[in-house]
Amino acid sequence: MKIKAFGYIRVSGLSQVKGDGFERQEEAIQAYAKANNLEVVQVFREEGVSGTMEQRPALAQLLVSLEKNGHGIKTVIIEKLDRLARDLMVQEAIIRDFQKHDFQLISALEGPELCMDDPSRKLVRQIFGVIAEYEKSMLVLKLRAARERQKAKTGKCEGRKGYHEEDPDIVRYIQRLRRKPKHRKRLTYQQIADRLNAEGMTTLDGMQWTLHRVNQVLYPYKKK
Repeated sequence: MKIKAFGYIRVSGLSQVKGDGFERQEEAIQAYAKANNLEVVQVFREEGVSGTMEQRPALAQLLVSLEKNGHGIKTVIIEKLDRLARDLMVQEAIIRDFQKHDFQLISALEGPELCMDDPSRKLVRQIFGVIAEYEKSMLVLKLRAARERQKAKTGKCEGRKGYHEEDPDIVRYIQRLRRKPKHRKRLTYQQIADRLNAEGMTTLDGMQWTLHRVNQVLYPYKKK
């Protein structure tokens, strides 16, 4: 008899750049489940959020469902540890929550023992977390440096043409954040700016996002 489990997948703005899409993550989770006598009965999808603890509705729903436990499910599969969270402290906080309730957390790529607290397992887990944190920081720095080089070369800063040419990923990401999700209110420009700043993203001139800058990016794309 197969053991029932939940899946958890997360896509953020930086994940778009790195290609951590829903489809790839779910394929890895389903492949692991099939090879290990597990059945994924529901996949919780977190879209357009950073790896911090703020605004993680799908993770909150997952934890609530586990804690109710009328279904008997105690196992969650993720593709890899940085899809749970990139920040090491956030990873450890979530894992401690799983440990406290005696839930099992499995990484399709890193193994089935993420919640174990023996020194070797904990060290490996934290090494993965530090690597993910480093990769995120480096990606942000590289994107910022590329923007600064382009600005010095062309003087382009804000507006449709600058972002369309120099950072189309951020344009698509902002457009996706602005779209109204099912059963939830559309994010305001200020909420979008706060999300971008929380993820370490800057404007083309290296400044923090504001609601006015978000509006400047979206305005040329608005329907007439």
